[in-house]
Amino acid sequence: MALTRPRLALLGLIVVVLSYGIAGAIDPKPWQLTTLVVGALLALSGASALNQAIEITADRQMRRTADRPVPSGRIGRAGAAAFGLTLVAIGIVMLARINMQTAGWAAAGVLSYVLVYTPLKSKTSLSTVIGAVPGAIPTLMGWAAATGSLSATAWSLFWILFLWQMPHFLAVAWMYRLDYARAGFRMLPDVDADGDAATWQVLAYGAALVPVSLLPSMIGPAGPGYFIGAVLLGAAYLGFGLQLKRTRSGTAARALLRASVIYLPLLLGLLALDVLAL
Repeated sequence: MALTRPRLALLGLIVVVLSYGIAGAIDPKPWQLTTLVVGALLALSGASALNQAIEITADRQMRRTADRPVPSGRIGRAGAAAFGLTLVAIGIVMLARINMQTAGWAAAGVLSYVLVYTPLKSKTSLSTVIGAVPGAIPTLMGWAAATGSLSATAWSLFWILFLWQMPHFLAVAWMYRLDYARAGFRMLPDVDADGDAATWQVLAYGAALVPVSLLPSMIGPAGPGYFIGAVLLGAAYLGFGLQLKRTRSGTAARALLRASVIYLPLLLGLLALDVLAL
């Protein structure tokens, strides 16, 4: 269970399900949703296990990860990799029963996360931006499962999730920058000693998120209720980013992280309710 990083997998699964609900609100299919939930959960969980198998050396160097099953020695590296590959394979096969596009996006998310983002973390601080791509792919998985294709609204959800992740990731990197430096990860708050560049990026991505989050009302199915809610949520999220910019403290970074975890389900849940109401 610890290998699957259940909280991270659950957040990704929430995004998949809400995206599916927004796309197929008029005609949901119980068998399809069940297959999507199980398949996506297996693929997301397997990706986390593979990540831990790859990063065993770095995880041993960081206090926050040293007690994970692989670096602590409770589970062998080969066993973790086999477990992760098995979960991913079963998950993608299940998603292929829905349609190949859903399975294809799941495979793209796993591959980009494990083979691109993970090794780049020790080479460039831009890995955070690259890692936001597989992090946003669950929106496309859910939409493709419901409709078999991707619309402009689906891509607007992708970009919402992409932009949302950056303040979230940077808050985590700020809180654990000493740990990341010890492990050799080149996270922006580590290479940016005074925090100026990192906090400006938090504000830039947070500000960009506000207009992008309005796209479902402008080009898609959402109405004025979602529009107003997205403005208020975006302003609040940006406010937490501004507080980090002003204080550059661990307390402000933790508050931003908590706000980010609340913001996303609220925004997507509001969108799903608004679409259902219409």
